[in-house]
Amino acid sequence: MCHGAWCWYKLAAMLEAAGHRVTTPELLASGIDPTKIEEVESFADYCRPLLEAMAAVPPNEQVVLVGHSLAGFCIALAMEKFPTKVSVAVFVTAVMPSEMLSISKIEEEYSKEHPIEYFLDSTFSADPEIPGPKPVITLGPTYLATKMYQLCPPQDLTLARRLLRPGSTFDSGQERQDMISKQNYGSVNRVFVVCKLDKAIKLEFQRWMLAHSPETEVNEIKGADHMAMLSQPIELSSLLTDIAEKY
Repeated sequence: MCHGAWCWYKLAAMLEAAGHRVTTPELLASGIDPTKIEEVESFADYCRPLLEAMAAVPPNEQVVLVGHSLAGFCIALAMEKFPTKVSVAVFVTAVMPSEMLSISKIEEEYSKEHPIEYFLDSTFSADPEIPGPKPVITLGPTYLATKMYQLCPPQDLTLARRLLRPGSTFDSGQERQDMISKQNYGSVNRVFVVCKLDKAIKLEFQRWMLAHSPETEVNEIKGADHMAMLSQPIELSSLLTDIAEKY
């Protein structure tokens, strides 16, 4: 949320150097995509660039599908629609539904663990006069420095402060509540990457999701904050390479 494909620049370079083909779709109203957040009609619309990229994968090929943070819901939607095209889905400290855990329950529990005041100087807007998803969220500089990027090089925090855009969690969307099934989403291999020092998705919340998804393989990265691809890119790149080889 609020980020863009740019935040994968370190990891993409490392994986490509190791011989992998890497695609980092720019989600709607994110990064350099020209769409404004108020123009995004639905969560599926937000995920459309990812779904188009998945549709373009040849029938005889499979991908390692990686999602971070809120994009856990995005890759879940892609898994549901294209289960045979995904060899494994990797949730990097990301929201992860399961057959035992509905999306609405995840949203409820996350709000308990991370109430609005936890977001410090971030702003939330749900103005009914403004079209588009609700709420619209702008992440504040203090929140970024203390809860998301606290272990990242200062250059990456500076980059984020200049590139971040308003985003949304697309709350209360019925389309998202009904978007996964055991037959499709549930048939895809899942791996969760725990980031112990993540303050944006607390370790306790990560563990809570995993307790409701016993079939998921679990890996951990030490010394990673929420932005693991920036704070520990070598470790994450190595882990993704191992996962790709395994699956």
